[in-house]
Amino acid sequence: MTTTPADDVAVVILAAGQGTRFRSDTAKVLHGAAGRSLVGHVLEAVRPLQVGQVVVVVGHQADEVTADVEAAGFADLVTVTQQEQLGTGHAVQQAMPALAEGIRRVLVLPGDTPLLTSEALAELFTATEGAPAAMLTFELDDPTGYGRVVRGDDGGVDRIVEHRDANDAELAIREANAGMYLVDRQLLAGALDRLGDDNAQGELYLTDVVAILRGDDHLVVPVVVAESVVAGVNDRAQLAEAAVQLRRRHLDHLMREGGVTVMDPATTYLDVDVEVGRDTVLLPGTILERGTRVGERASVGPNTHLTACEVGDDATVHSSRGDDAVIGEGASVGPFSHLRTGTRLAPATKVGAYVETKNAVVGRGSKVPHLAYVGDATVGESVNLACGVITVNYDGKDKHHTTVEDGAFVGCDTMLVAPITIGAGAYTAAGSTLTDDVPAEALAIGRARQTNKDGWARGRR
Repeated sequence: MTTTPADDVAVVILAAGQGTRFRSDTAKVLHGAAGRSLVGHVLEAVRPLQVGQVVVVVGHQADEVTADVEAAGFADLVTVTQQEQLGTGHAVQQAMPALAEGIRRVLVLPGDTPLLTSEALAELFTATEGAPAAMLTFELDDPTGYGRVVRGDDGGVDRIVEHRDANDAELAIREANAGMYLVDRQLLAGALDRLGDDNAQGELYLTDVVAILRGDDHLVVPVVVAESVVAGVNDRAQLAEAAVQLRRRHLDHLMREGGVTVMDPATTYLDVDVEVGRDTVLLPGTILERGTRVGERASVGPNTHLTACEVGDDATVHSSRGDDAVIGEGASVGPFSHLRTGTRLAPATKVGAYVETKNAVVGRGSKVPHLAYVGDATVGESVNLACGVITVNYDGKDKHHTTVEDGAFVGCDTMLVAPITIGAGAYTAAGSTLTDDVPAEALAIGRARQTNKDGWARGRR
């Protein structure tokens, strides 16, 4: 989205509430959907607009909410604290003194609307080019619970009536308030000073600002958008539905704009910050989280779960789990592999069935085909770790490192008791338990000599 910088606009995000319907010890705006907190999604909708300032009103779990919004990386973001929860109007009152000089308009947004888009907000900006105030609205067949938008004869908004304060005629109105306003700074400040608490909640309603402005003959322009853009999240069922829509939007973008094949979008779960390259195929049961990046022409899935991973071009990851792992170009992983934190697979590597890796660097062209554990290890290039190889890295107190140099061949069922180094081009005999370094080009045998007892089995019967 391309926009003209709106450096005269301050965005005020209301994020002070607890969200009692979530029945949670965590503030509502910190609950996650498709890889971001609710308030994080609102901030991302604001980012392309290039506004002059962002002010977040915090209250419940103020420190945690502050840390979350500061992590979004806005240069001109500040937080203010609403010590008492006295309504949305009171929350905006707390924000006004924090506005910077040069701010001419104030955009007020709820912090629990993760489906909000930059395009919808840009419509508000357009509407206020000819009016001092604008607000987003949407239409519902059943607007129960929402504030109703009462329009005047000129099409402007006369007032907003909260559901619990509405009469029968007002309850019949289908146009509802989205709780998002763009208002001239001076007019907003004056209206906030005139708010009262004569309502069912005994609170200062931000919605009453509309009636005050209208009473002073100022036009408030309604901008009607789809419910799917402005719907709030008030409980965990709505949270789950919002996450479904966010993921589907992201998948649609990847399929239509990114050239990605998604075999079954209904069973493919991507966080919104996941990147996938052209001509990559995502198979059913794929879960990609926390900024995972997948290159071009890769294949991921089925039934693969990657968190904070990097997958190179032309790589294949089949039925596997990965956390903070790097999978190089043309690498092959799975099925049923577990790449734990710190795994770094170079290009053209293979990690096969029932292999677990942790804090392991595996060099170009090396193979760990099946049934192995490689932890706290550096494996060179063109190495083969055969079936059943284990790096014995833990002595009950400390972790120790294993090094396998280029071209080595570690035989089946070899225990490498760390710290240990297997030299370049060395071999280890199958079934060995090795505790000492193996020189380059040597053969290491660390097993008991076989003894056969003739007739022993016959005697046992």
